[in-house]
Amino acid sequence: MLFQSTATTLLLFTNLISASAFTPHHVPLKASPVTTTSLFKKKASGKKKTSSGGKGFGAAVKQINKEDSFPYAGTIRPGVQSPQKVVIDESIMKPDYAIDGRPKGKSGLLPWIIEVKTPEEIVKMKASGRVAREVLDIAGAAIKPGITTDEIDNIVHEETLKRGAYPSPLNYHGFPKSCCTSINEVICHGIPDSRPLEEGDIINLDITCYLNGYHGDCSEMFVVGEADPKAKELLQTTYDCWVKAMEFVEPGKDYKDIGAIIEDHVVERGFTTVKNFCGHGIGSTFHTNPNIFHYRNNEPNGKMAPGHTFTIEPMICEGLSQCLNWPDDWTATTIDGKRTAQFEHTLLITAEGVEALTGKIETSPLQFWEKESEVHKGFWLGTTPAAREKAAELTAKKLE
Repeated sequence: MLFQSTATTLLLFTNLISASAFTPHHVPLKASPVTTTSLFKKKASGKKKTSSGGKGFGAAVKQINKEDSFPYAGTIRPGVQSPQKVVIDESIMKPDYAIDGRPKGKSGLLPWIIEVKTPEEIVKMKASGRVAREVLDIAGAAIKPGITTDEIDNIVHEETLKRGAYPSPLNYHGFPKSCCTSINEVICHGIPDSRPLEEGDIINLDITCYLNGYHGDCSEMFVVGEADPKAKELLQTTYDCWVKAMEFVEPGKDYKDIGAIIEDHVVERGFTTVKNFCGHGIGSTFHTNPNIFHYRNNEPNGKMAPGHTFTIEPMICEGLSQCLNWPDDWTATTIDGKRTAQFEHTLLITAEGVEALTGKIETSPLQFWEKESEVHKGFWLGTTPAAREKAAELTAKKLE
C-alpha cells in the first residue's frame, strides 16, 4: 500500500519536524511550492482536483454523493459502500490505529535513518508476508465478471481473520475497508463498493495483513476475462520495470537509484510513471523510512543494508501520470481517464541480495506477464541463491 508524495527538498528538515500526527511518514519531492498542509486534500470545487503532491494515506473517508457533479476523468464511478467492519476477536492482535484510526508509529527523524530488523523480527515479517500472499491469491481467484469489489473485500476480511491476522488498511486513518481495489483508471486506494466487475476490466488488489505485530504488504494485477492488447502491454511493462527494480536491490546501493531504473524502462515503451505516490519502509509500522520513489530523483533516502524491509510498488500509466483525487478523499485516478497498473512486494535485504517476503507460493497462479517477461521469466522470489532455486522449482511445476 502506497504513501503519497508531498513537500520539497528545500523544506525537508522543517517539514519532517512539523508533519502532522495524521501522516505516517513524510515524503519530499522535487522543489515545488508544496508544504505539509498539502497532505490534507481540500474538498472538491467545480474543477478537477489534481496534484503534484497531495495528502498521504490518511484523513477520514467521506461517503460520495452519487449525484455530485464531480468531473470524473474516466468511466469508473463510486458505488454504494457497505458498513465498515470492526474486528472484535480478542485473540487477534490489532494495530494501534484499529480503534481511533490514528497510527502512533514514528519514522526516523531523517529520511536516511532506516530500521534494521532483528532475526526475530524477520521471522515475524516472513509470517505476515506469507499471510498477505495467501489472502491475495484467494481473493484474486474470485475475480470474474459480475463480482463486486465489496464481495472481494469480504473475502479478504474473512480470510485474513481465519489466519489470525488483522487487515491492515481497515481504519488506517479511517479507511473503511480491508483492502484497496483499483480498477482501470484508478491508480490506487480504490474503496471496495457495489460496482460489479466487467469483462475487460483490469484491477489491482492491494492486501496488507498485520500478524504478531508486523505488517506484510503486497499488490497484484488481475484481468477480468480477457485483456485487450494495450492492457497486456501495460501490464507487461509494469511487471517488467518492477522486477528490474527489485533485481537492482543489494547491500550498499542507494535507494534513490531505484526510480531511474523504473522510469527509463517505462518511458522507452511509451508509458509514464506516477510521481504522487511512493513505496515505503514497513515493519511494526505500516509506513516508515525509506521512501521509494518510482522515478528519477536525487533524494537522500539512504543506502541499502541487510535487515531493511520495504516495498517497491510502481504505478504505470497509459497516458498522463498526474492524479485526480476523488471527493471520497482516498481514490486517486489518472487525470485523463486512461488505465494504470501496479505491482508490489514487501522486500527484505540480506547479505546475499534481496528476498520477497510476499513472494508467490506453491498454490499461486503463473500469470502471462511472468511467462513472457523480458527481465525474468517465471516466478520472481528474490536474488539470493535460495530464492532463485525456489522460484525455478515452483515455475517448473507450473509449466509441467
